[in-house]
Amino acid sequence: MPKVAVGGTFQYLHDGHARLIEKAFEIAGDGKVYIGLTSDEMLQKNHSIDNYENRRVRLLEYIDEMEIPKEKYEITRLNDPCGPTVEEDFDYIVVSPETYPVALKINRIREKKGKNPLEIVYVEYVMAEDGTPISSTRIAKGEIDRHGKMKRESQA
Repeated sequence: MPKVAVGGTFQYLHDGHARLIEKAFEIAGDGKVYIGLTSDEMLQKNHSIDNYENRRVRLLEYIDEMEIPKEKYEITRLNDPCGPTVEEDFDYIVVSPETYPVALKINRIREKKGKNPLEIVYVEYVMAEDGTPISSTRIAKGEIDRHGKMKRESQA
């Protein structure tokens, strides 16, 4: 049964996050998805980002809406970008263009430890209606909503 890793801060659960999470569950099939959620410590007290527990609750609510059985996933605290993927056995890692370099680093570390590389599943950015990627930063700035719909005219 496949063991799939996906990770992020998940400040605002937007359509890009949804695509990553959905892809992870699709690949896992009868296996299990391990969702690494960035710890407060790793964020180095970035006050614009909600605390770990609030982000975890929102993530749990989102997965519950997907009607995924609790035994099919586990949310783990990420205290570093690689999390448990360098030590534990995983089959896949699902990444965005932003996190792809971390997956390459993980595989280099795994190789040095004599472990099999993870199969990297690359998921493209989800674009907002203006043709640029949906991101939590853009949502926080009030440019777009979680689905990429423009909220106001950008300042030129």
